[in-house]
Amino acid sequence: MLEKNIETFIACDCEYEDSDIVLFGAPFDSTTSFRPGTRFASHAIRSESYGLETYSPYQDKDLADCKVFDSGDIELCMGSSEIALEQISDRAARILLDDKLPIMIGGEHLVTLGMFREVYKKHPDVQIIHFDAHADLRQEYLGAELSHACVIKRCHDLVGDGRIHQFGIRSGDRSEFVWSSNGHTDMHRFGFEGLEETVRALGSTPVYFTIDLDILDPSVFPGTGTPEAGGVGFMELLNAIMTVCGSANVVACDVNELSPHYDQSGASTAVACKVVRELILALQK
Repeated sequence: MLEKNIETFIACDCEYEDSDIVLFGAPFDSTTSFRPGTRFASHAIRSESYGLETYSPYQDKDLADCKVFDSGDIELCMGSSEIALEQISDRAARILLDDKLPIMIGGEHLVTLGMFREVYKKHPDVQIIHFDAHADLRQEYLGAELSHACVIKRCHDLVGDGRIHQFGIRSGDRSEFVWSSNGHTDMHRFGFEGLEETVRALGSTPVYFTIDLDILDPSVFPGTGTPEAGGVGFMELLNAIMTVCGSANVVACDVNELSPHYDQSGASTAVACKVVRELILALQK
């Protein structure tokens, strides 16, 4: 008997009721400010994940031992950012209601706001750990307040000062850096200095963990819409992910900003797949 084809991220084929972690894709890039294409990332990551082993020699853990359900991509409205965010919120709300940990694969970085709104409802004391090349703290970009250039500012609108911790930031408008330095966010420029101390200080506080893959140097990760020279290497990012997930109380997370077709070698997609694998495994306490 033939079975229907269902493509999931490698080994993430647990039944929903039995799962601890739920993956979903948010293929949206309507506000991308430079080069679009992140809407194709979640499909590419699923497909190319089969080039990986399920076992991680970095962590001595195996996806085959994890209970992860891949719920597929949301069919998002491309004509309205607000409708798309509501659709993302709906998916996240279902997962959080069932006390499972959601991992979202974007998509441009604006998709974070959709899931974060629901996380904030469930965990009003939540804090954010944000890995990125860009500050994403603009009030608006070309007149739009719902833009991937403004996503962390929109999250700040919800949580206020002192609850957003940014790492790897090396690009942004001068006003963003000035605004952050006035005590609005805890910004660590260029790398991960201070990450261990931040995680230690957060203790058991709920954490939303958002990873913009353009934190990586373009020599490692050219397949993104907004490449920014001077980024971190893969092992630096991996160690930082393990630091956060190994000690912080992560209640939701996302990985975003792969644009696979800007790297015809496929290396950037392979990097993104490995980041997702290591992220899932690092969340296994």
